[in-house]
Amino acid sequence: MSVALVTGAAGGIGAVTAQLLAAGGFRVVAVDRDEDGVAGTVAAIRALGGAATGLGCDVTSAGQVTSTVNRAERESGPVDVLVNCAGVTRDRLLLTMTDEEWDTAVDVNLGGTIRCSRVVSERMKRRRRGHIVNFSSVAADGNAGQANYATAKAAVTGFTRALAAELGPFGVTVNAVAPGFVATAMVAELADRLAVDRQAFLDRAGAATALGRVGSAADIAGVVAFLAGPGAGYVTGQTVYATGGDR
Repeated sequence: MSVALVTGAAGGIGAVTAQLLAAGGFRVVAVDRDEDGVAGTVAAIRALGGAATGLGCDVTSAGQVTSTVNRAERESGPVDVLVNCAGVTRDRLLLTMTDEEWDTAVDVNLGGTIRCSRVVSERMKRRRRGHIVNFSSVAADGNAGQANYATAKAAVTGFTRALAAELGPFGVTVNAVAPGFVATAMVAELADRLAVDRQAFLDRAGAATALGRVGSAADIAGVVAFLAGPGAGYVTGQTVYATGGDR
Protein backbone atom coordinates (compact mmCIF):
# COMPACT_ATOMS: atom_id res chain seq x y z
CA MET A 1 0.00 0.00 0.00
CA SER A 2 1.38 3.41 -0.98
CA VAL A 3 1.97 5.91 1.82
CA ALA A 4 0.91 9.57 1.76
CA LEU A 5 2.16 12.00 4.41
CA VAL A 6 -0.08 15.05 4.77
CA THR A 7 0.92 18.04 6.89
CA GLY A 8 -1.68 20.43 8.26
CA ALA A 9 -3.99 17.44 8.54
CA ALA A 10 -5.77 18.40 11.76
CA GLY A 11 -8.57 20.22 9.95
CA GLY A 12 -9.70 22.12 6.88
CA ILE A 13 -8.24 21.24 3.50
CA GLY A 14 -5.51 19.08 5.03
CA ALA A 15 -7.96 16.83 6.86
CA VAL A 16 -10.22 16.42 3.84
CA THR A 17 -7.20 15.72 1.63
CA ALA A 18 -6.04 13.02 4.03
CA GLN A 19 -9.49 11.45 3.99
CA LEU A 20 -9.72 11.52 0.19
CA LEU A 21 -6.28 9.97 -0.25
CA ALA A 22 -7.17 7.24 2.25
CA ALA A 23 -10.39 6.55 0.35
CA GLY A 24 -8.25 6.20 -2.78
CA GLY A 25 -6.19 3.43 -1.20
CA PHE A 26 -3.29 5.27 0.43
CA ARG A 27 -2.05 4.54 3.90
CA VAL A 28 -2.14 8.08 5.30
CA VAL A 29 0.19 9.60 7.86
CA ALA A 30 -1.66 12.67 9.14
CA VAL A 31 0.72 15.27 10.60
CA ASP A 32 0.01 18.47 12.51
CA ARG A 33 1.12 20.25 15.67
CA ASP A 34 -2.54 19.95 16.80
CA GLU A 35 -2.42 16.35 17.96
CA ASP A 36 -6.08 16.28 19.03
CA GLY A 37 -7.13 17.45 15.57
CA VAL A 38 -4.94 14.81 13.96
CA ALA A 39 -6.54 12.15 16.14
CA GLY A 40 -9.93 13.26 14.84
CA THR A 41 -8.78 13.00 11.23
CA VAL A 42 -7.38 9.53 11.82
CA ALA A 43 -10.59 8.41 13.53
CA ALA A 44 -12.67 9.65 10.60
CA ILE A 45 -10.49 7.75 8.13
CA ARG A 46 -10.58 4.54 10.14
CA ALA A 47 -14.35 4.79 10.58
CA LEU A 48 -14.64 4.51 6.80
CA GLY A 49 -12.28 1.55 6.63
CA GLY A 50 -9.16 3.49 5.65
CA ALA A 51 -5.64 3.10 6.96
CA ALA A 52 -4.14 6.03 8.86
CA THR A 53 -1.87 7.04 11.68
CA GLY A 54 -1.39 10.47 13.24
CA LEU A 55 1.80 12.19 14.33
CA GLY A 56 2.37 15.50 16.07
CA CYS A 57 4.92 17.77 14.44
CA ASP A 58 5.76 21.47 14.27
CA VAL A 59 7.00 22.06 10.71
CA THR A 60 9.02 25.09 11.86
CA SER A 61 11.39 22.66 13.61
CA ALA A 62 13.86 20.87 11.35
CA GLY A 63 14.53 18.32 14.09
CA GLN A 64 10.84 17.50 14.52
CA VAL A 65 10.35 17.19 10.76
CA THR A 66 13.23 14.72 10.44
CA SER A 67 12.14 12.63 13.42
CA THR A 68 8.52 12.62 12.20
CA VAL A 69 9.45 11.41 8.72
CA ASN A 70 11.74 8.78 10.24
CA ARG A 71 8.93 7.52 12.45
CA ALA A 72 6.40 7.61 9.61
CA GLU A 73 8.61 5.48 7.38
CA ARG A 74 9.51 3.12 10.21
CA GLU A 75 5.86 2.52 11.15
CA SER A 76 4.02 2.88 7.83
CA GLY A 77 6.60 2.40 5.07
CA PRO A 78 8.33 4.64 2.53
CA VAL A 79 6.56 7.93 1.84
CA ASP A 80 5.37 7.90 -1.78
CA VAL A 81 3.40 11.16 -1.60
CA LEU A 82 4.11 14.29 0.43
CA VAL A 83 1.39 16.94 0.71
CA ASN A 84 2.66 20.18 2.25
CA CYS A 85 -0.61 21.67 3.48
CA ALA A 86 0.45 23.16 6.82
CA GLY A 87 -0.22 26.89 6.77
CA VAL A 88 -1.17 29.91 8.85
CA THR A 89 -2.12 33.54 8.29
CA ARG A 90 -1.06 36.57 10.31
CA ASP A 91 -2.89 39.27 8.37
CA ARG A 92 -2.11 42.91 8.95
CA LEU A 93 -1.07 45.91 6.89
CA LEU A 94 2.70 45.96 6.45
CA LEU A 95 3.18 49.22 8.33
CA THR A 96 1.59 47.75 11.46
CA MET A 97 2.78 44.15 11.05
CA THR A 98 5.16 42.88 13.73
CA ASP A 99 8.33 40.97 12.99
CA GLU A 100 6.79 37.96 14.73
CA GLU A 101 3.72 38.06 12.46
CA TRP A 102 5.92 38.28 9.39
CA ASP A 103 8.30 35.55 10.52
CA THR A 104 5.56 33.14 11.58
CA ALA A 105 3.69 33.33 8.27
CA VAL A 106 6.85 32.87 6.24
CA ASP A 107 8.35 30.18 8.46
CA VAL A 108 5.25 27.97 8.48
CA ASN A 109 4.02 28.42 4.92
CA LEU A 110 7.39 28.51 3.15
CA GLY A 111 9.89 27.18 5.68
CA GLY A 112 7.70 24.21 6.60
CA THR A 113 7.28 23.30 2.94
CA ILE A 114 11.04 23.47 2.41
CA ARG A 115 11.92 21.45 5.51
CA CYS A 116 9.46 18.64 4.78
CA SER A 117 10.38 18.54 1.10
CA ARG A 118 14.10 18.39 1.85
CA VAL A 119 13.79 15.36 4.11
CA VAL A 120 11.28 13.44 2.02
CA SER A 121 12.72 14.27 -1.41
CA GLU A 122 16.13 12.87 -0.49
CA ARG A 123 14.47 9.50 0.09
CA MET A 124 12.24 9.76 -2.98
CA LYS A 125 15.28 10.59 -5.08
CA ARG A 126 17.08 7.49 -3.81
CA ARG A 127 14.02 5.33 -4.59
CA ARG A 128 13.52 7.12 -7.93
CA ARG A 129 9.80 7.68 -7.44
CA GLY A 130 7.37 9.94 -5.61
CA HIS A 131 5.03 12.91 -5.78
CA ILE A 132 5.24 16.15 -3.81
CA VAL A 133 2.26 18.52 -3.73
CA ASN A 134 2.79 21.97 -2.23
CA PHE A 135 0.25 24.63 -1.31
CA SER A 136 0.55 28.03 -2.90
CA SER A 137 -2.45 30.40 -2.99
CA VAL A 138 -4.25 32.87 -5.22
CA ALA A 139 -3.02 35.36 -2.60
CA ALA A 140 0.46 34.91 -4.08
CA ASP A 141 -0.66 37.43 -6.71
CA GLY A 142 -0.87 40.00 -3.90
CA ASN A 143 -3.57 40.91 -1.39
CA ALA A 144 -3.59 44.03 0.75
CA GLY A 145 -3.00 43.11 4.37
CA GLN A 146 -1.33 39.81 3.48
CA ALA A 147 2.18 40.83 2.44
CA ASN A 148 3.72 38.11 4.59
CA TYR A 149 1.36 35.37 3.38
CA ALA A 150 1.57 36.52 -0.25
CA THR A 151 5.35 36.56 -0.13
CA ALA A 152 5.51 33.06 1.34
CA LYS A 153 3.04 31.60 -1.16
CA ALA A 154 4.71 33.27 -4.15
CA ALA A 155 7.97 31.75 -2.96
CA VAL A 156 6.32 28.33 -2.73
CA THR A 157 5.43 28.62 -6.41
CA GLY A 158 9.05 29.35 -7.32
CA PHE A 159 10.33 26.64 -5.00
CA THR A 160 7.98 24.14 -6.65
CA ARG A 161 9.40 24.83 -10.11
CA ALA A 162 13.00 24.69 -8.87
CA LEU A 163 12.54 21.43 -6.98
CA ALA A 164 10.70 19.88 -9.92
CA ALA A 165 13.73 20.60 -12.11
CA GLU A 166 16.04 19.02 -9.53
CA LEU A 167 13.99 15.88 -8.97
CA GLY A 168 12.60 15.26 -12.46
CA PRO A 169 15.58 13.16 -13.58
CA PHE A 170 14.87 10.83 -10.66
CA GLY A 171 11.20 10.20 -11.48
CA VAL A 172 9.82 12.49 -8.75
CA THR A 173 7.15 15.06 -9.61
CA VAL A 174 6.65 18.33 -7.72
CA ASN A 175 3.56 20.45 -8.22
CA ALA A 176 1.48 22.98 -6.30
CA VAL A 177 -2.16 23.86 -5.94
CA ALA A 178 -3.23 27.48 -5.48
CA PRO A 179 -6.71 27.67 -3.94
CA GLY A 180 -8.93 30.69 -4.17
CA PHE A 181 -11.48 31.40 -1.44
CA VAL A 182 -12.41 28.17 0.29
CA ALA A 183 -14.97 27.83 3.07
CA THR A 184 -12.58 26.87 5.88
CA ALA A 185 -11.97 28.05 9.43
CA MET A 186 -9.02 30.11 8.19
CA VAL A 187 -11.28 32.12 5.86
CA ALA A 188 -13.90 32.48 8.59
CA GLU A 189 -11.22 33.93 10.87
CA LEU A 190 -10.30 36.40 8.12
CA ALA A 191 -13.91 37.60 8.01
CA ASP A 192 -13.83 38.02 11.78
CA ARG A 193 -10.66 40.09 11.61
CA LEU A 194 -12.29 42.29 9.00
CA ALA A 195 -15.33 42.60 11.28
CA VAL A 196 -17.74 41.43 8.57
CA ASP A 197 -20.42 38.77 8.58
CA ARG A 198 -18.91 35.41 7.65
CA GLN A 199 -21.68 34.32 5.28
CA ALA A 200 -21.85 37.70 3.58
CA PHE A 201 -18.07 37.58 3.16
CA LEU A 202 -18.26 34.15 1.51
CA ASP A 203 -21.20 35.20 -0.66
CA ARG A 204 -19.29 38.19 -2.02
CA ALA A 205 -16.23 36.06 -2.69
CA GLY A 206 -18.34 33.46 -4.48
CA ALA A 207 -20.05 36.07 -6.62
CA ALA A 208 -16.63 37.10 -7.93
CA THR A 209 -16.02 33.66 -9.48
CA ALA A 210 -17.21 32.25 -12.79
CA LEU A 211 -18.86 29.37 -10.94
CA GLY A 212 -20.65 31.75 -8.59
CA ARG A 213 -19.55 30.06 -5.36
CA VAL A 214 -16.62 29.71 -3.03
CA GLY A 215 -14.69 26.48 -3.02
CA SER A 216 -14.96 23.62 -0.57
CA ALA A 217 -12.12 21.68 0.99
CA ALA A 218 -13.20 18.72 -1.15
CA ASP A 219 -12.76 20.81 -4.31
CA ILE A 220 -9.11 21.41 -3.44
CA ALA A 221 -8.49 17.89 -2.16
CA GLY A 222 -9.58 16.55 -5.53
CA VAL A 223 -6.84 18.54 -7.26
CA VAL A 224 -4.27 17.25 -4.77
CA ALA A 225 -5.40 13.67 -5.34
CA PHE A 226 -4.94 14.11 -9.09
CA LEU A 227 -1.44 15.54 -8.69
CA ALA A 228 -0.56 12.72 -6.31
CA GLY A 229 -1.80 10.00 -8.64
CA PRO A 230 -0.66 8.19 -11.79
CA GLY A 231 -2.78 10.40 -14.02
CA ALA A 232 -0.39 13.28 -13.32
CA GLY A 233 2.75 11.27 -13.99
CA TYR A 234 3.81 13.67 -16.78
CA VAL A 235 2.88 16.84 -14.87
CA THR A 236 5.61 18.55 -12.87
CA GLY A 237 6.69 22.05 -11.93
CA GLN A 238 3.13 23.33 -12.28
CA THR A 239 0.88 25.38 -10.05
CA VAL A 240 -2.79 24.54 -10.55
CA TYR A 241 -5.13 27.42 -9.73
CA ALA A 242 -8.36 26.13 -8.17
CA THR A 243 -10.31 29.36 -7.88
CA GLY A 244 -13.70 28.71 -9.43
CA GLY A 245 -12.67 30.90 -12.35
CA ASP A 246 -12.00 34.14 -10.46
CA ARG A 247 -12.83 37.23 -12.49
